[in-house]
Amino acid sequence: MMKLLWRVAQMLMLATLGVAQASSAAEPAMASVVQSASQDAKSATNSVANSVAGGSLVIIGGALRRDNAVVWQKIVSLAGGKGAKTVVFPSASGNPQQAGDNLAATLRQYGAEAFVVPLSVKFKDIDYKQVAQDAAWADKVRSAGGVYFAGGDQGRITQALVAADGSKTPLLQAVWQVYEKGGVIAGSSAGAAIMSSTMFYDAMPVLPTLQLGVTDGKEIAPGLGFIGTDIFIDQHAIIRGRFARMLPVMLKKHYKLGLGVDENTAMVVHQRRELEVIGYKGVVMLDLSSATTDVKQPGFNLANARISYLDAGDQLNLQTKAVTPAKDKLAGKLDPAKPYYSAPRFFGDILGNTAVVDLLQDLIDNSQKEVLGLAFGQSGGGFEFRFGKTAESVGYYSAASGAESTTVLNVRMDVRAVQMAQPLYRVP
Repeated sequence: MMKLLWRVAQMLMLATLGVAQASSAAEPAMASVVQSASQDAKSATNSVANSVAGGSLVIIGGALRRDNAVVWQKIVSLAGGKGAKTVVFPSASGNPQQAGDNLAATLRQYGAEAFVVPLSVKFKDIDYKQVAQDAAWADKVRSAGGVYFAGGDQGRITQALVAADGSKTPLLQAVWQVYEKGGVIAGSSAGAAIMSSTMFYDAMPVLPTLQLGVTDGKEIAPGLGFIGTDIFIDQHAIIRGRFARMLPVMLKKHYKLGLGVDENTAMVVHQRRELEVIGYKGVVMLDLSSATTDVKQPGFNLANARISYLDAGDQLNLQTKAVTPAKDKLAGKLDPAKPYYSAPRFFGDILGNTAVVDLLQDLIDNSQKEVLGLAFGQSGGGFEFRFGKTAESVGYYSAASGAESTTVLNVRMDVRAVQMAQPLYRVP
């Protein structure tokens, strides 16, 4: 509360300086953001080459509440507005009939003309292979303005929509045609995982993923690739600490940019590769453009990665990696010479619920230059995450919505394997 009152006082002081002065203050702030983004020409060229032209994507991190109007309304709007035909694929769900009916009802509540395609390996009385090949269903999907993939097990989606030889079934071709003609493809949880060209398949928990790595065809498998081949997507990223499991996949599959979206939150990707964050929480962005690994070190390790946190309202250019904070934050650029916090911090479970975002928001407004986070398993083996501010690190703060909101950009992150000392504690 004290921080909130202090920041509000700062905002009021800025307001008294007049709109013109606030605008001039925002300009260097924006310049700083653009300068801090990676502008490497080769990376930008590759990003364009790997991008997928077409409509829009609404990538939801899971657990999307029915009352999250901003996300549901965005899906319906991008599908064509009120009355827009919107297809529901319940393929990932363990109970596809119930999931499909519920999702279609929610989309209708927000104005869509929604219908369910009975495509799922879990239907006992419907052959999913026949549905995937059915020309009538393909025509019906093709006529829609939007497609929604339910959550569950993403492997069920690709099993149902991709032919045994790896080619697109007629139904998947129809989905792509919806996208290519300007429609919207949306999906939550499993429906978000399929958006990149690689997805988690039979995934282990986060810590074993770091310790043991990932194998093609086991922990990871091909996704449907709507966002292109250059960006890796993961979901439940903040609340479940899954941002960390993205790292071994990105290294193995040579992704430079990874986006982990949290629950009840969506990334909206527009035609020009411009992304906006909407909903409850935010997105962790991982940039491995300058990251290195040391083969001489035991276990998984990574140095000089960049981690950022984009909050609701923030925008990201996927080609240049330039971030534009939400409008209410532009006048709230944090002054590194006047940090709010000064006490050293330590995070004993960096994979815990929202721990990584709490750490980043604390660090960017702290006189301390580094913060450590740890993650350990029962055997005592684990990892040290070292987060440090650089010359390019910057934060933006706002309380305009009534809740504190902070955007954090370009924090260095190093990861290395460590072993907990035994015994951990003793009775004196």
